[in-house]
Amino acid sequence: MSRFLDTLVAHCAPDSPTRSDRGMTTGEPTQPRRVTWTEVHHKALHAAGYLVGTAAPGVQHGDAVAVLAGDPAQIAPAVQGVWLAGGSVTMLHQPTHRADLASWAADTIRVLSMMDAKLVLLGAPFDQLAPLLDQRGISYLMLAALDDPAVQPISAPVPVGEDDTALLQLTSGSSAEPKAVRITHGNLYANMTAMAQAGALDPDNDVMVSWLPLFHDMGMVGLLTVPMALGLELVKVTPTDFMSRPLLWAELISKYRGTITASPNFGYALLARRLANSDEQFDLSSLRFALNGAEPIEPAAVQAFTRAGARFGLPETCMVCAYGMAEATLAVSFAPLGIGMQVDTVDADALETGRRAAVAEPSDRDVRAFPRLGPPLPGIEVQVLADDGRPLGEREVGRLQLRGESVTRQYLTTAGPLPTQDPDGWLDTGDEGYLTEGEVVVCGRRKDVIIMGGRNIYPLDIERAAGLVPGVRPGNVAAVRMDAGARRESFAVAVESRQAGDADAERILRKEVASRVVDAIGLRPAAVVILPPAALPKTPSGKLRRAAVRDRIADYLS
Repeated sequence: MSRFLDTLVAHCAPDSPTRSDRGMTTGEPTQPRRVTWTEVHHKALHAAGYLVGTAAPGVQHGDAVAVLAGDPAQIAPAVQGVWLAGGSVTMLHQPTHRADLASWAADTIRVLSMMDAKLVLLGAPFDQLAPLLDQRGISYLMLAALDDPAVQPISAPVPVGEDDTALLQLTSGSSAEPKAVRITHGNLYANMTAMAQAGALDPDNDVMVSWLPLFHDMGMVGLLTVPMALGLELVKVTPTDFMSRPLLWAELISKYRGTITASPNFGYALLARRLANSDEQFDLSSLRFALNGAEPIEPAAVQAFTRAGARFGLPETCMVCAYGMAEATLAVSFAPLGIGMQVDTVDADALETGRRAAVAEPSDRDVRAFPRLGPPLPGIEVQVLADDGRPLGEREVGRLQLRGESVTRQYLTTAGPLPTQDPDGWLDTGDEGYLTEGEVVVCGRRKDVIIMGGRNIYPLDIERAAGLVPGVRPGNVAAVRMDAGARRESFAVAVESRQAGDADAERILRKEVASRVVDAIGLRPAAVVILPPAALPKTPSGKLRRAAVRDRIADYLS
């Protein structure tokens, strides 16, 4: 059996000497219900028995099984059951209330075909999609069927090796073509144990609180798989629960004395605004590890969160800025614990024209600020390369590459498997950044860099400036490169605003956005486009799809 499954069973099996009495609470805020990980394991054994012996034609070793459901209480035993049956798990992207179901179904069929999925496990609230799957000839089972007490549980986990697939994690890049990262049992174990070490996880005392979607690697690996396999207490609600009432997050940390949580930057920004205007009573003093990752980290948003949380006892030192990606299973680096966010402030001219992150002097006015993301986790190496492949030194900006036991060796694509590593085992992240005192700093995505007048401009600097304009929706700004043929490259800025459609208001917004951008980077956008709320194309995990943004605003630029 793989080390990952050995560890999971050791913490869950009722006859294990290392069995944990910890568990998972779901159903907040209306119907909280707690089950121990041992109870989850009992259900998982029955689920595995159903999948192997009852479901026709039966899940075999190595089969891919997809999951489309919203209730963590159903998902946890089903996922574990697939692993016990020797299969791999893919959490399908969920259709939103605004989604075109026909388009979603077509995309899902392509994903299922790419992964050669045996079946889909379907649960509420997506069980209503069953007729749509029937029409498309997609095999599925209802999750409720796995909880049949009449089914004989599997007697022992199906043997799996370190190189067997545990997860096929769908990526959320800007391409319309689906792609999955193949995460092996060995990858999963290596990253899980590295995170446990770097995060000083304490199963006896730590309590995790999460609202993250389980189709995202941070939610699936970090805040379901890790607590289930290592025996940590978990309080889990859904993204819908959080978005409908963001203060629920603070309420659960307070109620359950949460010590660990995680979110992309936008979640902390949203909670900061709600906390600042709340007259409710929370006690956030127990929180020691608030991981911030999965999207660019805004120092201003982090400062707003810690400032708003201070009156509720939130320790300023709880913020842990992190670097991660599905290709590394989840985490690449964590900032050191107990010191809070550390920002590296560098000279803008040296960064943009000299490709060097020179520490800014106190008197410098034109600077760029990047959170320090900590040293690589145990077992992971990070190197920085120049465009010509030369290794770069301290504070030299270039391509970030990774290698280690956590790093995947393969993508699945519609054209077939695709290797991810070079002959020496290095994976190119697609990010630009640098190393300082052994810590990782990420400047931005390489493909998004805007080159003008010999300067490398990162879209985030433009987006930060535009997002400060009153009337622009925070976190809903995109700066995109405009290729100008024989002329020099330029860029456009698209912002969402509730004032879209009001010609006078739009004219003022365009002027103010352009002015803020010029003040920030000394360059004027070729165009500023005002869009209504929810108009910017994003991935299922909320990241901007810049190529799609360019297409979306093309008509405004002609």
